[in-house]
Amino acid sequence: MIGIFDSGSGGLSVLREALKILPREKYVYFADNAFCPYGEKTPGFIRERGRAVTDFLLSQGADIIVVACNTATAAAIATLRAEYPNKFIGMEPAVKPAALSSETGVIGVLATAGTLKGSKYLTTKGLYEDDVRIAERVGKGFVELVERGILDGPEAEEVVRESLQPLLDEGADRIVLGCTHYPFLRDVIERIAGPAVQVIDPAPAVARHLLDVMTEEGIIREDGDPSPDVTLVASGDPGPSRSLLDMILNTN
Repeated sequence: MIGIFDSGSGGLSVLREALKILPREKYVYFADNAFCPYGEKTPGFIRERGRAVTDFLLSQGADIIVVACNTATAAAIATLRAEYPNKFIGMEPAVKPAALSSETGVIGVLATAGTLKGSKYLTTKGLYEDDVRIAERVGKGFVELVERGILDGPEAEEVVRESLQPLLDEGADRIVLGCTHYPFLRDVIERIAGPAVQVIDPAPAVARHLLDVMTEEGIIREDGDPSPDVTLVASGDPGPSRSLLDMILNTN
């Protein structure tokens, strides 16, 4: 069983990609939305939530856990790996593909405040900031939009434009989505950015890494029903995550 968790519904963007390449696996998804968003919480608080959610997922039979949250990866994954014997898959900042493919020499990163301050992101940024200019913005209100199920329309456009436009004004031709909630706003982001700007979602790469690790560990199910088997649990109201999950399952 694969355990996946996030501060809310955002990690479902990773689950969506995992289902495409690992359709026979059983999944349990934990939306910690009673404490959403994580972006402005302290690292200590996020580590405690990481432990609590990990304990729950292990109690449900999870063999491997995906920390499908950039902020939680930055704050807690090193601690979880040190304290638990299970394999953990985290989110990787997609700065490298953006930096290597940019034609303007400017890339934009949309992320939470916690992710932008995290050591994993800062280390990756340091490897490429001599080659490209990296402009950053917190996606203010993005997580709240997704948790409310507002994925398009005038309100979503207004909120997205406020954080995205400054990156475009600086000349960014690559926009890195540094929060797993943000891919659910991709249509709005791409519409505002225009066809000359490429939006980079790290979720497909994370799903491929999950496949690689499970192959190495020998825990992939070779048989069984390929239809999705997903259990959803939430620390708060499960409604928002359930709506998004139903949308994913109906289109996957």
